[in-house]
Amino acid sequence: MQKPLDQRRELGAFLRSRRERITPDEVGLPHTGRRRTPGLRREELAVLAGISATWYTYLEQGRDIRASDQVLDALASALQLNRHERAHLFQLAGHAPVTGTEEPEPLPAEAAAVPLLLQPHPAYIISGNYDVLSCNQAADELFRNLTAVTDRPVNIARWVFFEPAARDVLVDWELEARGLLARLRTLAGRHPGDPRYTRLIDELNAGSAEVRAWWPQYDVQDRHGGRKRLRSRGGQEVEFVYSAFHLAERPEQTLVVYSDERHR
Repeated sequence: MQKPLDQRRELGAFLRSRRERITPDEVGLPHTGRRRTPGLRREELAVLAGISATWYTYLEQGRDIRASDQVLDALASALQLNRHERAHLFQLAGHAPVTGTEEPEPLPAEAAAVPLLLQPHPAYIISGNYDVLSCNQAADELFRNLTAVTDRPVNIARWVFFEPAARDVLVDWELEARGLLARLRTLAGRHPGDPRYTRLIDELNAGSAEVRAWWPQYDVQDRHGGRKRLRSRGGQEVEFVYSAFHLAERPEQTLVVYSDERHR
C-alpha cells in the first residue's frame, strides 16, 4: 500500500533532521577532512544501520519504498532515537494505524462535567489537536484570555503562540511552547493528511516566527504530566503539578488537572 506523498516527504525530512544532529564523534567515526553538511553523511548512516546507501537515500528523498520493522529498528538505533522519536518514525513509515478524517470529537456530557467537579483545581479537557472541549472557572482564570470570545474553537496551541498573556502566564514560555509543538507534531504524525492538524499547523507557521524556526527541527514528544511555573494576575509565580489522563475509549481526548504545589 502506497504512503501519501506528504507522509513520505515528512518521513524523509524527519530522518534528515535526526541524521544532521549526530556528529561523527558521537558514533565513533573518524574525521575525514572538511564536511560540507552538518551531522552524518547519508552513506555513514547507512553503514551504521547496515543498509544500502542508495536505498537509504531513496527513503530520505521520499520515494515510495517500504521499510521493514528490522530496517526501522536499525535506523532508530543508528540515529539514537528516544522512544517517542522511534514511535514517530514507525508511524511515518506506515507501521502504525493512522486516521485521516475530520470527524468532530464528541464529548459526552458526563465527561464534560468532570472539570467542573474538580473546581477549585484548574482543569480542562482537550482534543487531539488541542481544542478545548471543556474547561472549569479555575483554569479560565489561571490561563488568562483562554476562552475569550472567538469565531473558532478555543485552542491551547493558538493561545500559547498568539495570545500575548500566555508569555506572562507561562514563566518558562519557550520551554513550554517547544514542548507543546513537539507533542503536536507527534499527534499530527498519527493523522497524516487530517485537515484538523494541517490547518492548525499552517496557521501556527504563518503567524509565529518561533514556530517557523522550531517546526523544521522535528522534535517529538508524548503528552505527559509534570510541573509548570505559572504567573498569577497579581504577578506571583507559583509552581503547579499537573497530570494528564486519557479518556476511556477516546484516547486522544485528554483531561489535564493542575494542583498548586503550595497546597499539597
